[in-house]
Amino acid sequence: MSPPTAASSTFTWGAKMLKLNNLTLHYGKSQILNGISMEAAQGQVTCVMGTNGVGKTSLMKAIAGAHPRSGGEMYLDGAETGNAPSHVLARKGIAYVPQGREIFPLLTVRENLETGFTCLPRDQHFIPDEIYELFPVLKQMTDRRGGDLSGGQQQQLAIARALIIKPKLLLLDEPTEGIQPNIIQHIGEVIGLLRDRGDMAIVLVEQYFEFAYKLGDRFVAMKRGSVVMASDAANTDKAELMSQVAV
Repeated sequence: MSPPTAASSTFTWGAKMLKLNNLTLHYGKSQILNGISMEAAQGQVTCVMGTNGVGKTSLMKAIAGAHPRSGGEMYLDGAETGNAPSHVLARKGIAYVPQGREIFPLLTVRENLETGFTCLPRDQHFIPDEIYELFPVLKQMTDRRGGDLSGGQQQQLAIARALIIKPKLLLLDEPTEGIQPNIIQHIGEVIGLLRDRGDMAIVLVEQYFEFAYKLGDRFVAMKRGSVVMASDAANTDKAELMSQVAV
């Protein structure tokens, strides 16, 4: 598996799989997201970047339906989703890999993967060979409990579980957090392969700047719940982007 290449100097949008218009979100009386508008295209990695506490994870939860947005519109593959909950959006093709992975520690690797079957018709209740091709360690540990895996192996399991539903939109929240360097490299390779396959849009929340910069086709920088910079890779000044997302 070859490593992902740096973003191309030319940029062509694929089909706009995700479109947000003026999305807002509150926790109680506190407004967390302030009118977020952004797009993510099929066959592209859109990187959402910024320091801790700017609203990146809240944005991912809103897109995934894990927390209802307060206002604004969200379109998936051209259709407005309303304020649909997470299980409905999963069936529409949104797969979410949350920060912290949230695998089931007492279930085996195979059983963790099989939880994705709930979003699929019965005739698709099988684990595709591609899952084990992307993550060979999971085949070796298929009968091990999720809680017995290392952090990096659990992250691979969480991504694999999301891929079971054959998503149109894959949301990855801090996939490199607390992971050893060799697995970070492998996860980057997998993201690159999924992007190049061209059948899904990927939104990546990531604080590891070089990892995100190498993979990104488009960058969205956030501060205080708002988008302060959005540009495609060909028109992004690396130093400017770094200054927007640095502490």
